[in-house]
Amino acid sequence: MSAVDMRTGSSGAQGTSGGPARPRPRSGRVLRTELIRGIGPATGAVIAAVVCIAMFAKAPAWQSRWTDTTDLLRIAGLLLGGPLAAAAGCRQGSRDRRPALRDLLATTPRPALRRTLLAAAPAVVWPVAGYLLAAVVSLLATLPFAGYGHPFGTLLLADAVALGAIGLLGFVVGRLASWRLLPLLVAVITYVVLGLPSYLTGDARWLGPVQEHTFAWDRPQWWFGPASAVWTAGLAAAALLALAARRRATAVIPLALAVAAAVPVARTGDGLWRPDPGAARPVCDTEVPKVCVSAADSRALAAVSRALAGARGQLRGVPGAPTRWVEGPAPLGPHDARLADLGDEMRHGALRDPARYAHNAVANLFVRDCPADTGGDDAAAAAAASRAYDVDGAVVQWLAPQPGFDDMNGEGARTVLRHLRAMDAAEGRAYLTRYLGADRCDLKAVPVP
Repeated sequence: MSAVDMRTGSSGAQGTSGGPARPRPRSGRVLRTELIRGIGPATGAVIAAVVCIAMFAKAPAWQSRWTDTTDLLRIAGLLLGGPLAAAAGCRQGSRDRRPALRDLLATTPRPALRRTLLAAAPAVVWPVAGYLLAAVVSLLATLPFAGYGHPFGTLLLADAVALGAIGLLGFVVGRLASWRLLPLLVAVITYVVLGLPSYLTGDARWLGPVQEHTFAWDRPQWWFGPASAVWTAGLAAAALLALAARRRATAVIPLALAVAAAVPVARTGDGLWRPDPGAARPVCDTEVPKVCVSAADSRALAAVSRALAGARGQLRGVPGAPTRWVEGPAPLGPHDARLADLGDEMRHGALRDPARYAHNAVANLFVRDCPADTGGDDAAAAAAASRAYDVDGAVVQWLAPQPGFDDMNGEGARTVLRHLRAMDAAEGRAYLTRYLGADRCDLKAVPVP
């Protein structure tokens, strides 16, 4: 709190002329004054700008899933905003260590804890406001493109609490020490402390608020967010009470609450996240073979169906061909094929490269998962293997073409592809029947068109 505020706040004593005492300003007015002056508003604006810039530098990769948006918000908000909040809080706290202001504070009738709370308010409120503003902007940017689900609001609120707690801890450090470069040092230490749990493997790493979880078909335990908020807020409250409370032993109460919240978080570990059946539920089109994506990626179903339309048309009704393509964690049936996870493939709810995605999906149908070949020294076996892989590559390119095939394959594969393209529909179906019916682990049995 500034010197002007302190003079106003200490005016409850009788004047030297014996006149009536002037009314003490209300706490609300003092709080408003504290919040709008100093570096508080600038801190909130900088944190909001930094988080938004970090988010949109990686857009639109995270705008197709609520889980991706929430995960990146946690990292950007705390790993980047946390050091800024700590440095600003440290500077705010060191302001009241000036000699003239310390003498003035000693004359004010306000309790020390009340004065400290008012002085610390900007270090808590503005970082939280800046982060929440950036979070709202990011969530609104995701809204048109995300499918099933919603953002994890309890975790975002827990992150906001953690950011406020970091600002408050920085304020306490600033009150305890006075050094021009201390805010910078506090920012560096905060960055290291926040980032360190990401390199740990134990369950206790989840006590760090920057811990990342990117599995799209999970959701947090309902109590994870509230427990995390109590953990970080309890630590900061204990530090503040130890600094300014009339009875400093009361700091044990929030510290005990913080430990009580930390224990189940640390003991549960990865169990803090549990499968979300709704997000993993398959959503399918009506074509044959069917294409199914998880509900979390439902906005991309039309794009995936279009990308695979050509391959499906050629494989439709062919013995041995899949009857369904499935993306996500849903279990596969006996005639199902697995599609690659759409997380890295989507941009704004659509496929980033439809031709490449379809090519990879078809290639996965023909993967040869066989024991190691013991006849590698045999010239005939090596020739059969080379011929088989030329045929595999040509068949995949025939069903799902993508640019660059001629540059990445030899003359053998290019010759096979020309033969495949020269077939009419009936010949193509007959060949696919032979190709899919051959023993995948007998390279000599692979039919050459």
